[in-house]
Amino acid sequence: MITSPPRPSALAALTLAVALAGASTALAQEGAPLNLPSITLGAQNAASPEQVSTALQIVILLTVLTLAPAILVMTTSFVRIAVSFSLLRNALGAPQVPPTQIIVGLSLFLTFFIMAPVFDQVHDKALKPYLDGAISQSAFFEEAAKPMREFMLKQTRKKDLGLFMKIAGEDRPRNEQDVTMSALVPAFVISELRTAFEIGFLLYVPFLVIDMVVASVLLSMGMMMLPPVMISLPFKLMLFVLVDGWYLLVGSLVRSFG
Repeated sequence: MITSPPRPSALAALTLAVALAGASTALAQEGAPLNLPSITLGAQNAASPEQVSTALQIVILLTVLTLAPAILVMTTSFVRIAVSFSLLRNALGAPQVPPTQIIVGLSLFLTFFIMAPVFDQVHDKALKPYLDGAISQSAFFEEAAKPMREFMLKQTRKKDLGLFMKIAGEDRPRNEQDVTMSALVPAFVISELRTAFEIGFLLYVPFLVIDMVVASVLLSMGMMMLPPVMISLPFKLMLFVLVDGWYLLVGSLVRSFG
């Protein structure tokens, strides 16, 4: 009778069992007991209110770290840049070029470049004093929110901000510090989307003209079965390269946050 060879997992388990048996035999011969570590998970009563406060602070910090990607995307220049690049791909007629990974990566690096002065203020006025123990955790969040609030207010339309403050039933703010982040963040996002769509419209116009010209030429030649996109795509790419499109687009996006 032919038996099949043992699987790698079975060989690994057999090897581990033999090793443990050999180790236990050697320790038994030396007279030393074999002690295996134990792991215990549980909850204990807090000895003081400070322990409860510390545990809650850790939970809040972990929650903030979990939401960090969303905070980075929705409170910075990422929305305008990423949407503009996506509309550029559609205007060119090549939805997969450049790939999504390249667009997201370029948008992130441009976001860090644009937000560098704001991040420096957060580091100098909030993070560094907090790490040095000069301010509390609540003061850290307040100081970190000030540069971000100032940046978002500069890019947010008053009409959009008033919409969310009206929905929330908030009074008219007397100054920038009275603007709540719960109303400012969504107002900032829809303002950025509006600006990105305006940029996308300007990007579509020259490429749309090329599509119309190519479609008219093909129709006059009787080539109605030939997709105009196949003919217009090389002309679009040539036009975009000749005018140095990436230089113009990226430069305009960066300067639009000035």
